[in-house]
Amino acid sequence: MKYICSVCRYVYDEEKEGTPFSELPESWVCPLCGAARSAFVPEEGEERPAPAVKPAAAPVHEGDEEMKELSFGALAALCSNLARGCEKQYKAEESALFLKLAEYFTAASPAPARAGLEELDGLFSADLAAGYPALRTAADEEGDRGTARICVWGEKVTAILHTLMQRYKREGDAFLRDTRIWVCSICGFVYVGDRPPALCPVCKVPAWKLEEVEGRASK
Repeated sequence: MKYICSVCRYVYDEEKEGTPFSELPESWVCPLCGAARSAFVPEEGEERPAPAVKPAAAPVHEGDEEMKELSFGALAALCSNLARGCEKQYKAEESALFLKLAEYFTAASPAPARAGLEELDGLFSADLAAGYPALRTAADEEGDRGTARICVWGEKVTAILHTLMQRYKREGDAFLRDTRIWVCSICGFVYVGDRPPALCPVCKVPAWKLEEVEGRASK
């Protein structure tokens, strides 16, 4: 039987590997992207479940279609994503302008409340189980290819963040000791290891697009 990583599409073939997937240790991770064993799905069961609740359409009033007040934090995230999109299309000038806007809105936004591990676990689980399926369904119904593309990258990045957090909950600080952390500057994929993968498992940009994150000095 074969199992497929939901993040990078790596295939674990039990026949070739010689070890049943169910017998792999809990600490085993995807050799390509570092996702936890829980991120793998059986090849036959790859179909994604439909969302339990169809998102209700927001009321539209004449003259204010798509108008919504955004927080400084949301504007910072929006501009940051637009900057990455421009960079992906080799539009350096536009990318730099969006980054400046993102920095401005980031500085203007209040400091977010610090979330605990259990709260983060719940948020990741909700996004993967209901949020992304609902968004994907709405995008398909509207023929919105841009939003559908966001689901492709966003869901995979969320999945890897979730598995990394689960590993941290299980292993504690030892998980990050004597290792390095890399973040893809295009899609946000996070990799924990001495060297980044040759290609980002999510957006397929080369390794030099993955930037190392410096840890905070211990007090």
